Amino acid sequence: MAQLRWAVERFDGNPILEPKPERRWESRAVLNPGALYEAGRVHLVYRAIGDTDTSVLGYASSADGLHFNERLEEPIYVPREPFEGVCPASPHPVSYSSSYMSGGGGMGGCEDPRLTRIEDRVFMTYVAYDGYSHPRSALSSIGYDDFLARKWRWQKPMLISPPGVIDKNTCILPEKVNGKYVVFHRVFPDILIDFLDDLDFDGTTKWLKGEFKIRTRPGYWDSRKVAAGPPPIKTEKGWLLIYHAIGEQAPDSYKIGAMLLDNQDPTRVLARSPEPILEPQAWYEREGLKSNVVYPCGAVVIGERLFIYYGGADRVVCAASVNLDGLLEQLIQTGAKASIPAPSVREGRRQYRRGKRKRGACS
Repeated sequence: MAQLRWAVERFDGNPILEPKPERRWESRAVLNPGALYEAGRVHLVYRAIGDTDTSVLGYASSADGLHFNERLEEPIYVPREPFEGVCPASPHPVSYSSSYMSGGGGMGGCEDPRLTRIEDRVFMTYVAYDGYSHPRSALSSIGYDDFLARKWRWQKPMLISPPGVIDKNTCILPEKVNGKYVVFHRVFPDILIDFLDDLDFDGTTKWLKGEFKIRTRPGYWDSRKVAAGPPPIKTEKGWLLIYHAIGEQAPDSYKIGAMLLDNQDPTRVLARSPEPILEPQAWYEREGLKSNVVYPCGAVVIGERLFIYYGGADRVVCAASVNLDGLLEQLIQTGAKASIPAPSVREGRRQYRRGKRKRGACS
């Protein structure tokens, strides 16, 4: 298959954020940021790993999306619950022998945030990892005004994926579709999609179910596993989903692709990049705590350009951008149109049962 040349451009000033050795909480790595563009600034909430190997979340902001001249000295979100691994009430302290060690070397905490604004609240999904059992998807939120004012009054977090399943890469559409909230998540190897009446999880009885799926593609660059990156962005052509994937041909290399999903039925794939739109090539994507990784968790639109924020080699935060209309046009023209029949609820649930088999970490 001929290699396509996508117009995604790395920022010449990458990495845009690097670890700060003088700060114990982010001395080893900063990576995988969620992003919002609000009130004329790009807001990043990024994963940080420090001297204790516990993942916490930091904050930085920028007026132009590239030069981050605000970066707070303390984390804005730290583990608070037993399922995040550091609460004194946890019967199982963080263990360095866990078979589920996450990317970036972290041994527990809050990982890989995604941000979605819905009306007057900012919802944050992330991976909660207690250091010994299956990583699971979790949800918290904060008032929009509090977020902009840097008043970090986060709602009590809740687990939203069931026990006994490695469930990661969760993000929420910024608006309802046919009266339902739409949640993307990942149980190896596919992207799963749920439609929900509300986002009121209790942490004990209500879980994501995996009702629909977007599959891997045999023979393509994304044949081994796929996962949603940032929350999809609505365009006139459809929902633009930036995702990451691994192929059987290069099983140790995380690459970035794009899909276009139907605006009224986001389980329907209209187009999908036949080749990655970004893959590890720069030194900061190939050299770090985990080599050959570009891992997107945030994206915003400023003017005519789409900005993608990603972790490089599980150690630094990077940015790339592309003309949005140009990306959509190329995706539609060359996107290996991959419309899929509506998968059944039963099929999605079978995926969960398969996911219960014990595995190593599936980042």
